[in-house]
Order: sequence, then C-alpha cells, then structure tokens
Amino acid sequence: MTTPVTIVGAGLGGLTLARVLHVHGIPATVYEADVSAATRTQGGQLDIHEEDGQRALADAGLTDEFHAIIHRGADAARVLDRDGEVLLEVPGDSMTRPEVLRGDLRRILLDSLPPGTVRWGNKVSGVRALSGGRHELSFTDGSTVTTDLLVGADGAWSKVRPLVSDATPEYVGTTFVETYLHDVDERHAATAEAVGAGAMYALAPGKAIVAHREAGDVLHTYVELTRPAEWFARIDFTDAAAASARIAAEFDGWAPHLTALITEGETAPVARMLHTLPTGHHWERVPGVTLLGDAAHLMPPSGDGANLAMFDGAELAKAIATHPGDTEAALTAYEEALFPRSEAFYADAHEMLDVVLGDRTPFGFIDLFTSGPRDETR
Repeated sequence: MTTPVTIVGAGLGGLTLARVLHVHGIPATVYEADVSAATRTQGGQLDIHEEDGQRALADAGLTDEFHAIIHRGADAARVLDRDGEVLLEVPGDSMTRPEVLRGDLRRILLDSLPPGTVRWGNKVSGVRALSGGRHELSFTDGSTVTTDLLVGADGAWSKVRPLVSDATPEYVGTTFVETYLHDVDERHAATAEAVGAGAMYALAPGKAIVAHREAGDVLHTYVELTRPAEWFARIDFTDAAAASARIAAEFDGWAPHLTALITEGETAPVARMLHTLPTGHHWERVPGVTLLGDAAHLMPPSGDGANLAMFDGAELAKAIATHPGDTEAALTAYEEALFPRSEAFYADAHEMLDVVLGDRTPFGFIDLFTSGPRDETR
C-alpha cells in the first residue's frame, strides 16, 4: 500500500505533485496558508518549456487544458534602447515555449484535483521530526497533523527545509519592482505600441525595464535594479506615488513612453528582492521528507523556475508510484535525479542575470536571441 502524501504549499510544484499522484491513485493532502485560491494574484506570464513543464503537464493528463489557456503570439519579443528605438524584433507564436498566465495554469491544476485535496487557510508555524520518519506539522490556529511522507513545496522561505538543510536564501543584489498598466491600447497607446504583442526589454547595465503584454489589455512590468538591500529599505513602498517617482528617477533621460510603465502604474509598486540558495544545494537523505521547487533549489529567475517546480512534482509523484510501500526507495530515487538536474540550472540562472543587467547588456542579451534558444527573465 502506498503511503498518503502530505504537501506543504499549493503553488505549481505542489499542485502538480498532487495531480500526478491522483493520476496514479495515490492520496495526497495539500496544506496552504492562503485562505482561498483567490487570496493573491498569481504573477504574470510563464513560458512553459517542452522539455520539463510541458512534460509534467502531460504526466498530469492536462495537455488539452494547457493548450486551451495559451496566449498565442505572446512569446514575441523586442529589445529597445533607452530612447525606445528597436534593436531587435523576434516574432512569436512558437509552440516550443508558449506563454500562459500563472493564475490560469494554477487554476487548471486546482480544477483537476478531488474536492478537499487543498486545505486552505492552514499556515504552517513549525515542523518537527518524530520517530520512524514521521513528522508533525503545527499550524497557526493551534492544530497539528502527523504524516509519514512530507513534501516541502513551500517556496523560498520553506518551513520544511530546515528538516533536511541549514541553508538559507541570500539576496543576490537585484530587486524587481512590479507594476501594472490596464486598458493600455486606449489609455497608454504609445507605451502599448512600444511593448508590442509580447515581451519588451529595455536594458542597461544595472537597470532594466521589462514588460509583457498579457491577456485583457494589460501590461505587466518588472523594473529591474541592481542595488543593495539598504537602498530599497530607504524607499517607502506604502506611498505608491513617492516610491514610483524614486524608482523612475533611476531612468532619468529614458523615453517617456518607457518610464510611463513606472510612473503611470495603476497598482502600487511591489519590490520583489531576488534570493538564491547555494549553487548545487543538496542534503543527505532524511527519512520521510523531501523538497521540490524553490524550497529545494531557489535561484535567480531565468524562465526555468516554474518549469522545474512542475517537473520536480511530476518526477516525485512517479517515483512514489514506482516504489509502492517503500517511501525511502522513492525519495532516494527522486533526489538522486533532482540534485544534478537542479545544479545544471544554477549557472544558467546567474549567467542570465548577468546577461540582462551586466556590463555587456543589451548586446549580450541580443546575442542570446540570435545565437540559440532563449529563456526569458521573469
């Protein structure tokens, strides 16, 4: 008999794990701190790769549902200079790495699970090891559960990770400031034209404005700045207008239809500091517990994070199904593949950050488009 699986975190990786387990007839429960699926926005568009994300969705039996949510043509891209002049134009509509909204992808995964699989409003306050590979989860409401097989799919600041590793995320020196524009073709026509049908990259050493057109006439922007954490700490992000003005000041002299992505943002700017775990992060086998996604291999964004998390989830589920009744064999097989797979992406992720914001930008970034397959930074 296969051991029921307890999953902490209802992100894409945790939900893919739960779904593929369900496909194999293995029960799972997902504990999620959010009180409902609609509690938070789920971020922007993701390019889903054939080699991992799409394979995971195929294992989940959700290929048709995935095709139904693709934003066709959104993988088009252009690179601009600070004056808004086009340096490179790349057409879209490739199905190799089609774009979907993270929220839509999460929805099809949630819809594929049996009712009650996700236990909303259960925020983990602590985890402790019991005997025999069992673990106890404590929640902020005072309740507890015990489990024989625990999976931490709970992201960068995982509560489960300390069971297997003492590694903690470190700031990489870059922060993305997130903003949105709505009704863009009517209300922000010049900016919408500059962004185009897909992604727009306006890059300079140490700073960038990256925007993506999303369904519903929306422009979603990440303003990327390489600055110390203390620099951002001096900005009062509770004062949206002042924070936007301070960020925009870093782009003084840039084309107004580019800086409008900052100054005319219709939601409060949100600073998202980038953190990473040590390159090649791994741990010794600990009975009854493992990690996936950012909990296991947090790295700078390179277009791979969501894909890797879903692939981790699918591979772990298949390992559990392949070793019914032998949790340790399943977790050993999963981790033996996980560690080298993850390590291979760390160098690419750090290199991508340097290509986008380092001394050779934007021309090093342009070289990526013209010399081989691309991964987009989000």
